[in-house]
Amino acid sequence: MSLPVHYIAVDGPIGVGKTTLVEKLADRFDGVRILEDVSNPFLPAFYEDRPGSAFQTELYFLLSRYKQQQDTAQRELFNRLLVADYTFPKNRIFAYLNLSDDELMLFDKLYALLEPQLAVPDLVLYLVADLDTCMARIKKRARTFEAEMSEEYMIELIDAYNHYYHYYNRSPLLVVDTHNLNFKEREEDFEDLVKQISEPIKGTQYYVPRGT
Repeated sequence: MSLPVHYIAVDGPIGVGKTTLVEKLADRFDGVRILEDVSNPFLPAFYEDRPGSAFQTELYFLLSRYKQQQDTAQRELFNRLLVADYTFPKNRIFAYLNLSDDELMLFDKLYALLEPQLAVPDLVLYLVADLDTCMARIKKRARTFEAEMSEEYMIELIDAYNHYYHYYNRSPLLVVDTHNLNFKEREEDFEDLVKQISEPIKGTQYYVPRGT
């Protein structure tokens, strides 16, 4: 089985399962992983709510993701599937949530210079889950810098993602509710999704497991 796309981006709020799905897709189709740099040195200070840390954090992510996607596009062969665990507009979702008006003005100026230079995914998989599911998965993976993440912040983040993708039209979009899915431990869940994305997707569609 092959996929009718070259570049897939998997997006969604923290803890929804993006990287797990990217890893499985890359393994299945011998694809190239584009995994964001979670070793952002400013993240611990951001979660501790230190002054100025939000702008530093978002700027680091913006430049890191830009360089990563530029390097990947120049280095990899065109006949290999590219699978990313983020979309570049993710930067703006977090920036609008975390930055002050003055910081956001500067951020948007830089974003506007960088974004047009990057390729748009052929397909975006938008993973969604409720607050309890996301928080449980964050707790299970036990990243130290995420230990202080509040439910209030996650509620705002989930709402921001839903708002952005409600209006998204830059590429085909498949919305996948992961609440009752476990791509890591239930192979049948993964295989069912693969069957769906092996067929052309137009506009915005919603993934419905074939067994339901």
